[in-house]
Amino acid sequence: MFKNKNLAVLFFTLVVVMLGFGIVIPILPFYVEHFGGSGKDMGMLMAIYSIMQFIFSPIWGSLSDHYGRKPILLVGIVGNVVSQILYGVVGQFAEAGMFTPQTGLTLLIATRGLAGILSSATLPTAMAIIGDSTSHHDRGGGMGLVGAAMGVGMVLGPGIGGMMSGISLSAPFYFAAAISVVAVILTWVMVSESLPSAERSATLGKINGPQLKEMWQALYGPIGFLLFLAFLHSFALANFESVFGMYTQLRYDYNATQVGIVLTVIGLVSAIVQGALTGPATRKWGDTLVVKVSLFASIFGFILMTLVGSEPGKIATSVILTSGFFMLTNSMIRPGSSSLISKQPGTSQGVAMGMNNAFMSLGRIAGPLWAGYALDVNLNYPYLTGAFIMAVGFVLCMVFLPKTKITAKDQETSQRLPS
Repeated sequence: MFKNKNLAVLFFTLVVVMLGFGIVIPILPFYVEHFGGSGKDMGMLMAIYSIMQFIFSPIWGSLSDHYGRKPILLVGIVGNVVSQILYGVVGQFAEAGMFTPQTGLTLLIATRGLAGILSSATLPTAMAIIGDSTSHHDRGGGMGLVGAAMGVGMVLGPGIGGMMSGISLSAPFYFAAAISVVAVILTWVMVSESLPSAERSATLGKINGPQLKEMWQALYGPIGFLLFLAFLHSFALANFESVFGMYTQLRYDYNATQVGIVLTVIGLVSAIVQGALTGPATRKWGDTLVVKVSLFASIFGFILMTLVGSEPGKIATSVILTSGFFMLTNSMIRPGSSSLISKQPGTSQGVAMGMNNAFMSLGRIAGPLWAGYALDVNLNYPYLTGAFIMAVGFVLCMVFLPKTKITAKDQETSQRLPS
C-alpha cells in the first residue's frame, strides 16, 4: 500500500488531522447550548473554519515553496495539537463557570478560527510532498491515499468524539491532541524534505491569497456552470452537515454519543458510495446522468429528513435509515461533477481542480451561515432550503449540462478503465 515512508506517515498524519475535525462535530452543539448560543452561533462556528481555510490555504502553499514542505507541514500538525487542547480547556473552564456564556462563545469561535488557519497548512502541503516525491505513474495512487485518509478520519472521528463525551465534553479533544503529538514526532523523525533548497523560491515575494478575480472570470469560461454547480452542491450539503448535531439535539433530544453514532453511519455510507459505487455507476451511465439523478434524488433525501420522527432521547432506526438514504443520494454528486470538470477540453487540470475546490469552499462558508439563521426560525428550514437548492441544481443541469461536451478520447479512455 505504501511505497515509501513519507506516504505512510502522511497517511497517518492526515487521518489524525481529520479525526480531530470529525471529533469536534457531535460535541460543538452541546458547547453552544452550554453557552446559551443559538443556530446562528452554530453556523458561525462551522463557517469560520472554512473561511480561514479559504484564506490561508494558498498562503501556506506559497510559504512551503520558499521554506520547504516539512516545516509548514509541522506547523499544521502542531496547530492541530494546540487547537484541540484549546477546545478542551474552553470546555473545562465553561463547566467550572469561570467565564460568562458570551465570553465562552467568543473563545470557542476564536479557537475554531485558529484551528482553520493552522490546519489549512496540512492538506495542501501533504499533497505537495506527494507531488514532489512520486512519479507521474504513482501520483494518482498517492493522491488517492489523501482521500482515503480523510475518509477514515471523518468516519471514525464523530464516533470517537461521541463515545468519549461520556467521560466529559473535553476528553475527546485531549485524546485528539495526544495522537496529534504522535503525528508530530513521526513527521519530525521520519518524513524527509521533498523540496530541495535549490528548487525553492529564492525570495518569499508576494504571498498568494484567494484568487477572487480568477474565480469570477472562471464562471464565464468553459467550466463556469460546473463550478457554479459545485458551489450549489456544497452550499446545500452544508445545510445538512453544519446544523445536524443541533437539529437532532433540539428535535430528538440526542446527546453527543447518539449524534456521533448517526454521523458515523452517515460517514460509512458516504465512504462506501464514493469508494465502491460511484466508479461503476459513472462508467455504466456516464457522469452527466449520475449527477442529474443524484440531484433529483437528493431533493427527496432532504425532505424526508423533516418528516421522520423519533422517541425523545432514543435513536430510531428511521433516523439512521433516512440519514443514510440522504447520504446515498448525495455522495455521487461531488465526484461526478469533479469528473466532468476534469474532462473539459482545453482546461488545465491543476487550475480546474483548484477552482473547483475554491467554489466548494465558498459553499462551505455560505451554507453554515444560512443554515444557522434558518434553524433559529424553524428546525426544518435548513433541510427545506437544501431540497430547494437541489431542485434548482437539477433544473439547471437539465438546461445546461447537455451542452457540456466530453471528447471522444475521454469517452474511450473511460470505457477502457477496468471495472
